[in-house]
Parts: sequence; structure tokens; C-alpha cells
Amino acid sequence: MFDAKKLLDQLLGSQVPGAGGTVRDRAGQLTQMAKDNPLKTAGLAAVLLGTGTGRDIAGGALKLGGLAAIAGLGYQAYKNYQAGQTPAAADAPVQSTPELLPPPADSGFSTAPEVMRNDFVLVLVRAMIAAARADGHIDDAERARIMDKVKLSGLDSEAESFLRDELSKPVDLDAMVSAARTEEERVELYTASRLAIDADNRAERGYLDQLAGRLGLADALIDHIEATVSAAKTATVETQPAQTSVPQIGETPVKSPW
Repeated sequence: MFDAKKLLDQLLGSQVPGAGGTVRDRAGQLTQMAKDNPLKTAGLAAVLLGTGTGRDIAGGALKLGGLAAIAGLGYQAYKNYQAGQTPAAADAPVQSTPELLPPPADSGFSTAPEVMRNDFVLVLVRAMIAAARADGHIDDAERARIMDKVKLSGLDSEAESFLRDELSKPVDLDAMVSAARTEEERVELYTASRLAIDADNRAERGYLDQLAGRLGLADALIDHIEATVSAAKTATVETQPAQTSVPQIGETPVKSPW
């Protein structure tokens, strides 16, 4: 079985070889990689989830990165919910803090390899892809174009096969929901789904509402997750320098200004 965490990290834009140092350093490294091979930075998220969403997720990953982005945002929302804050107040820490810290190891949101189940990480990837498919725009031809792009991203054959299967088979909401064994995992599942889309159309909003209901998460908790993820994505857009986005599948590539 391939490393599910590595795939999720690549999807969230954090697998930058040699990346380290300050946020500014990592931003510079990611920018250079975007020049050299866009499909190894924001490209994978852009191909699977859509150009705008992929760019937003990759930008946010510079502050936290990979699986920790899901756990960190979920923990922040859950903590604010339990503290009785209003969702409007809950987004302030995300916008005002340069780097959102990973959750404490004993919080139930820990991303330490020894406590993260590989099968649940795969569920998080499935959740993001399912959310991206919620508007029904991915047909057979679109799936073929997506997989052609995925082949350029450097994934191993097992990961490619997994993505191909997820894009072609019906979404199994029951299986995803039942895989989340704790409330913290249910929060992470919804957070991952919300990160994948902006929920700016009826189909996407309906899918998220259905998912929230099936997960049994309180309306107030959902409001906190929505506010926290929205604030993180908004902060990403406002703080990122202007970039040329990865072309939508089927569009003519636009020459980079770099």
C-alpha cells in the first residue's frame, strides 16, 4: 500500500523537496518549483480539485503544510466551538497568526505518524475528491484529461490507480462517514471536504450540508469550521503574491510571467 499521508501532503502542496526555514523561505522555494514544474506544487490540487481551490490550498500549506493543515484548522474550529465563541470571533486567530500551529498531541487531532491511521488518511483524500465531484462536472472525458495530467505529477503507480478509481466509482458517503470513529475525526473529515471546495453553488453547498448531517456534527460546530476554513483561505489569497494559475483542464496554457 502506498503512503497515504504523502499523497495528501502532495495534494495540499507541502511536498517541496528541501523546503525549510521561514515561511518566506518556503514561499520562495515553492515559487521556484512552480517555475520548474507547476504540477509538482499547486498543480496536483489544481488538477483534482480545480484551479482556484488548488491555488488556495497550496498557499495555506506554506503556513502549516499537508495533513497538519486539516488537523490544525479542525482543532482551531473545535476549540473555539467548545469555548462557546461565536464563529465570527473564531476566524480571528487564523487571520492574525502567521503560522497556525499543529494541534497538541493529546487533542485527538494529532498528526503524528504513529497515531494516524493510513486508512483514515486515505478517507480524507477520498473526501476531498468527493467534494470536488459534488457539482457533477467530471464526466468520462474529463476524468481521462485529469489522469493525463496526474501522470506528470510524479506519483507512483499505486497512487495513480487509487486516484483513477476514486474519480470513476460512485461516491460512497456511508463508507466515509463510518470510517470516522471519533468526533475529532468527523471534524477532520468535514474540514478536508470544505477545504476542497468553496461551496459557492447549490450542488456543493447541498453536498456539504448532507455530509454534516450524516456526520452528526452540531450546527454551531459546522459554523465554526466554515468560518475557520473561509478565514484561512481568504488570508491566503490576500497574502500571496499575484501568480498565474494552473490552466483548467482542457484550456490552453497561459505563458507564465516568471
